Amino acid sequence: MSVDQGQDIAGGNEKAIAEGVTTAAATANSYPVAPGYQLNVRSGPGTGYSIVRVLPEGSRVAINCQTPGTRVSGPYGTSNIWDNIGSGQYVSDAYIRTGSDGYVAPRC
Repeated sequence: MSVDQGQDIAGGNEKAIAEGVTTAAATANSYPVAPGYQLNVRSGPGTGYSIVRVLPEGSRVAINCQTPGTRVSGPYGTSNIWDNIGSGQYVSDAYIRTGSDGYVAPRC
């Protein structure tokens, strides 16, 4: 994803600059799904919840908040942390490269 460069504010392009900052911030706060995996998105923080969709390989997710749930083993270890990526959408943190074994977002 590229970020458009805005013109200077005096040139009347305040919206373009603001959108560029928002886009850059959104990219900075998203995390990649483990390479080679399609990831189940569940309706709650555990494997007992229904699958609401499947993320394709190469996806990135923005984590809104995190909560404990079912313990899952994945490519990034074993964890009971579940990442909320949208309303009623959770993925196991064991499949998300956050760079940490702990919480990287507020608790839900």
